[in-house]
Amino acid sequence: MTSEKRAMLAESWRRTLEGLGTVFARLAYLASLRNVNSGAYEHFGLAQRVGADEVDRLIRLSHLEVFQQWLCFGLERQKEEVESYFSGLEGDRREILSNWLHLGPYSGWVPAESRDVERQLFFTDLEAVLELIRAESGVASRDPDS
Repeated sequence: MTSEKRAMLAESWRRTLEGLGTVFARLAYLASLRNVNSGAYEHFGLAQRVGADEVDRLIRLSHLEVFQQWLCFGLERQKEEVESYFSGLEGDRREILSNWLHLGPYSGWVPAESRDVERQLFFTDLEAVLELIRAESGVASRDPDS
């Protein structure tokens, strides 16, 4: 693929991701495109146009960039993004929050290429944000001693 075509593809992909609204929604979406068995990123429509290898490269880079962007946000911004993401989900918000606290569905959202310190920061920040939302929402604590 020529550098010009690659740049056009990247720009089109960037606009697609921006349509998702929040960085947290983009992170969720990008993580969902990773095959949990192979680790490859897959997108049928894009693969038809540019091939599986190019799709994997593009989405892998996007996932890492969006993940690092999320890590640069302060807790207040992260909390706003999580609340916005939750508001777009179907179901009872308190039940969703409770499930997130107990099941950790975000555990697979970390890019494989991220550093250990980034992984730790992601989980620490997200757990703090979820606890703040839990406290404000009156959802029972997952820790019976707290």
